[in-house]
Amino acid sequence: MHNLLLVFLGGGVGSVCRYSIGHYLTSESSVPIGTLVVNILACLILGLLLGFQLKSNLQQNYSLLLMTGFCGGFSTFSTFSAESLKLFQNDQAGLALFYIGASIILGLLAVYVGYKVQTSL
Repeated sequence: MHNLLLVFLGGGVGSVCRYSIGHYLTSESSVPIGTLVVNILACLILGLLLGFQLKSNLQQNYSLLLMTGFCGGFSTFSTFSAESLKLFQNDQAGLALFYIGASIILGLLAVYVGYKVQTSL
C-alpha cells in the first residue's frame, strides 16, 4: 500500500506540472510545443534519476515517487499520439513526421544526456 501511495503522489505532482507547463506554452503554432517540451524534460529528469540510481543506489521509495510516479505523470505519450494523429488528419503529414521524429530523437538524447551527466559527476 505504501508503494502505491508513493506512485500516486509522484504521479499527481507530475500531472499538475505537465498541465501547468503545457498550459503556459500553448501557442497558435501548429507544433504542440508544450507536449514536446514536457516529454523531453521528463526524459532528461528520468535520465538523471537513472544515473543517480546507478551511482548512488537510489532507494526504492524515491524511485517509485520520482521515476515511476513523477516522470510517469509528467510525461504524456497519449497526448503526443493524439496530437500526431490530429496533424495527420489536418493534412500536415510533414509536420506530423517532424514532430514524431523530434520527440523520439530528442527524448532518447535527453535520457542519454541526463544519464551521462549524473554518472560522470
